[in-house]
Amino acid sequence: MLKSILVILLILGLQHVSYSQVGPHQHQSLRSKIKHYREERKKWKEERAKEREEEKRIREYHKRIQSKEVFSRMKKSKEKALRNNSHQREPFLNRLFQKKRGRGVKQPKEKSMKVKQY
Repeated sequence: MLKSILVILLILGLQHVSYSQVGPHQHQSLRSKIKHYREERKKWKEERAKEREEEKRIREYHKRIQSKEVFSRMKKSKEKALRNNSHQREPFLNRLFQKKRGRGVKQPKEKSMKVKQY
């Protein structure tokens, strides 16, 4: 009886030891994890900087190939977009003297004749 209890306790103890084993990657120290994280972040920053630089070159090239009239129109559109995004109204004098859209000369409405039916 004592031997059977001892064998059962031994088996239960060995199972716990077998489950507590960890793989080789789980024993990384905190310093190595931080180092790996810093390297990944540095790579990400370099890639992002390259992408932004490429986008900037594309925008500059796009601006450079435009004619003078188109470039000035682009500049005005950009100013207007920035103002709209910051929720600012147009300057008072611009609003006062702008063309009225959709508010043309009012024409009198035609009066419909009502015919009385008997």
